[in-house]
Amino acid sequence: MTQPSGHAAVFSGGSWGTAIAKVLGDAGTPVVVHARRAEIADSIATRHRNPAYWPDTELPPAVTATTDPVAALDGAQYLVLSIPAQSLRTSLAQWAPHIGPATTIVSLMKGVETGTHLRASQVIAEVTGLPAYRVAVLSGPNLAAEIMAGQPAAATIACIDEQAAERFQAACHTSYFRPYTSMDVIGCELGGAVKNVIALAVGIADGMGLGHNAAAVLITRGLAETTRLAVALGAHPATLAGLSGLGDLVATCSSPLSRNRTFGTYLGRGLTVTQAAAETRTTTEGVKSAEAILELARAHSVEMPITEVVTTVLQHKVTLAEAAAALLQRPPKPER
Repeated sequence: MTQPSGHAAVFSGGSWGTAIAKVLGDAGTPVVVHARRAEIADSIATRHRNPAYWPDTELPPAVTATTDPVAALDGAQYLVLSIPAQSLRTSLAQWAPHIGPATTIVSLMKGVETGTHLRASQVIAEVTGLPAYRVAVLSGPNLAAEIMAGQPAAATIACIDEQAAERFQAACHTSYFRPYTSMDVIGCELGGAVKNVIALAVGIADGMGLGHNAAAVLITRGLAETTRLAVALGAHPATLAGLSGLGDLVATCSSPLSRNRTFGTYLGRGLTVTQAAAETRTTTEGVKSAEAILELARAHSVEMPITEVVTTVLQHKVTLAEAAAALLQRPPKPER
């Protein structure tokens, strides 16, 4: 198939990938979605619908799809990656030889790689050999269902090349989706990754019936420990008070549309990790990244008590009652 000039290749055709494809298409940017399943690619290309995730929402005419990654990447101005963070390295190694010399990679992933403790942008740079100025990240309070419905949303696009961030900002700016730019890639990524773990904690508290006060405490103190880690790694604290920090945290912890909060709610009701995974049936990045984030924090001597407790729950090392007690019985201290 002949691809449109200067298009965005969106990998892949999952829930959030399809949502960002819609945003780009509505902004007037040609989009080629790479879908692993032929029936999804065919449906997007011919009917402009993704039958697996959003069968009732029509995609813009500018959006098409293919199962061929080489064809999707041919002539792409942007490679927009929306795949599970833990499979990024393996998948990207297969696609890297076909990435064009002028393609900018935009990461939508909100996780930290297990084993290496690398953020998605670092994995991208390591696997592809691309310089940091060709790797951007997009993060914010972006619940896919609301975006597919055209409800108002905003996000932060971060890249050390400010002009690259501004170009992608123009490529995805619509009447309902307002992107802002930043040069703080570290803060933008860590805000998105850690909030998933905090959302698990809020979900657990909700499932246990601990009330709104407990949820507010977890959100507030969760932001504090997220900021501590991000700043220790070189981020600007103001980034964590913005869309990719506080904004994303509030949306993910408050909405029943959030995968991580929902997963935590199942745990709080007494389901095992395996049972909760069966109920959610989608990738829950907080579950995959919690241990890696905790190890990253320990390597930099950053205290993250909520992340630590959530990790012990996921590892079946403590009961829910013991987890709640571990947080409540911490020594009193000044609020920082």
